[in-house]
Amino acid sequence: MRQCLLVLVSLGVITHHEAAAQPKPASIQGVWQVVQINMTGASPRTISIPEPRPNLTIVTARHYSHIQIESEGPRTAPSDIAKATADELRALWGPFGGEAGTYELTGNTITTHPIVAKNPAMMAPGAFMTLAFKVQGDTVWLTEQRNQRGPIASPTTFKAVRVE
Repeated sequence: MRQCLLVLVSLGVITHHEAAAQPKPASIQGVWQVVQINMTGASPRTISIPEPRPNLTIVTARHYSHIQIESEGPRTAPSDIAKATADELRALWGPFGGEAGTYELTGNTITTHPIVAKNPAMMAPGAFMTLAFKVQGDTVWLTEQRNQRGPIASPTTFKAVRVE
């Protein structure tokens, strides 16, 4: 589930451009990285993601693609992948997440619709994630709101920055 959340957070990264006479609509097109994750609920905590940040989201006019590593320490590859145990493979691939799909913006919310994902449940018909966002310069804060199962009981907030 954290894979999905990180993906969705990165997708919601939005920057606001102002024209001289009239503001332009928000744009999420570009390349983004999550720098901080704030979790609520029974065990609240904040995770600051150090450089180099192991996540990257690319957003075009209608599509997104996101990959990330979700471990707080380095992953180590078995010396011979062909002879790796199930536990070694889980330690290597478990913390890796990836997702791509389409998105839509409505007011201060972004709704993502995965097309392909490491987690097959994210690709189920009707799967989506809606997040509220607040933009300040090239930084955005996104907070989970709901998915296909209903409102998020203990929402996570992601802070992301534009890198390109």
